[in-house]
Amino acid sequence: MENTGRIVRGLTPTARRIIFGTTADAGIDAELEHIAQVDRAHLVMLAECGIIDTAHACAVLGAIAELQADSFAALRGRLAVRGLFLLYEQYLIEHLGARVGGILQTARSRNDLNATVLRLRLRGPYMALLREALRLQAVLLGRARRFGDVVMPIYTHYQAALPVTYGHYLAGIAQALERDIAGLVAASADLQRCPLGAGAVGGTTLPIQPARTAALLGFDQPVQHAIDAVASRDLVLRLLSSAAILGVTLSRLSSDMLLWTTSEFGFLSVHDGLVGSSSMMPQKRNPFLLEHVQGRSAAPLGAFVASATAMNGRPFTNTIAVGTEAVAPVWSALRTITEAVTLMRLVVAGARPQPEAMLQRAVDGYVTATELANRLAINGGESFRSAHHAVGLIVREALAQGGVPLETAAARWLASQEQTIDLTDMDPVAVAQASVHGGGPGPAALNAVLASATAEWSARMRGMSEQLRSWQAADVVLDVAVQGLCRRENSR
Repeated sequence: MENTGRIVRGLTPTARRIIFGTTADAGIDAELEHIAQVDRAHLVMLAECGIIDTAHACAVLGAIAELQADSFAALRGRLAVRGLFLLYEQYLIEHLGARVGGILQTARSRNDLNATVLRLRLRGPYMALLREALRLQAVLLGRARRFGDVVMPIYTHYQAALPVTYGHYLAGIAQALERDIAGLVAASADLQRCPLGAGAVGGTTLPIQPARTAALLGFDQPVQHAIDAVASRDLVLRLLSSAAILGVTLSRLSSDMLLWTTSEFGFLSVHDGLVGSSSMMPQKRNPFLLEHVQGRSAAPLGAFVASATAMNGRPFTNTIAVGTEAVAPVWSALRTITEAVTLMRLVVAGARPQPEAMLQRAVDGYVTATELANRLAINGGESFRSAHHAVGLIVREALAQGGVPLETAAARWLASQEQTIDLTDMDPVAVAQASVHGGGPGPAALNAVLASATAEWSARMRGMSEQLRSWQAADVVLDVAVQGLCRRENSR
């Protein structure tokens, strides 16, 4: 392809190095196994349709199998003058001759090949992220169940607000994570559409069967429109946007846990395997993994902006800006967010709540004040706004008296007003347990949430396993199709 007939010389060395690198090795590791799989399916389909000679197809299939068996060693260290695929195709032509080795691009272009390889290549990173997200969710649900009775204050505006439990908090994160997982699964739907057959941008006049190659590669169906097949990379944007939303959830969880592991809070302790020391200050125990989570969780957002910017304003057809440059950020971003999920799981699993410190802060923070206002409103005949004002005065007086318990201050105020309100079970533990409505932390409400979330998690796990089995089964079907095609040819 140095001399295409129309172009008689290759790229300048500097441009070649920037676009294709010094050797093909990086591309071989990242893409060539996927390209070879596409080629195998394509050759089987072309031979079955009678578009190419079966003997020629089997010769190329045999050469591809030899390359795969040797991890493409024959191509390593070579210059990819016009890209990895053309280097690979040229090798086949050199060894099989132009008439046989040159049949790969029959009824196909690098455009639909690249779009197909992208989907095949994304399967691994997508599954890795989904698997880690589900593992994190499993840890959250397990620990939510374990610590459903550990009472703590929940905060608004960084101020103690209401009594909840640590388990209730973790269950809330698990609920948010389920929506993040649902977003990833929804975004992955386009992974199941195979662009192969669209050609350069307008299909082909040759009687191919795109549904056959789609099935051999584990796709549900072929893309129906040729321009859409090669022009669109919105799959990348949807995966990155879903991953970015997941990153936001991780960053918010890590921010809370960073705060709660400080000695000022002392809500959580983390074992030595999850902290680091200071190079200068020997007393330090830094939960620095959470800071890595914060930093890494933003990677998909940055990648989304870069990809969307590269795509924005480009023609709706095959373009380098969309098909290559806009895709480039996705690999690092998905790897980075997957690592962030793993780190978050390790910290959640290794963090131990400190019940005494949590409960004491709930008491000191007067988090049952809202319950007192409720009782004044319901049992004392006050409007809630009037009760709200009265409790504000009670808390103010309690603090002025050195932080006396809320029940003590309330009893004094009620006596001064000649009112009687039941003040039993006004402690944070009792109030948290009684808060069973509106998704509160009470045992009945929390157990219902955990049961529902566990069922959803189980369904997600089954779906993931079924998808993996489907892709693995397609590999077997392709192997059988290749062997059957060439066995019939050899038996003639």
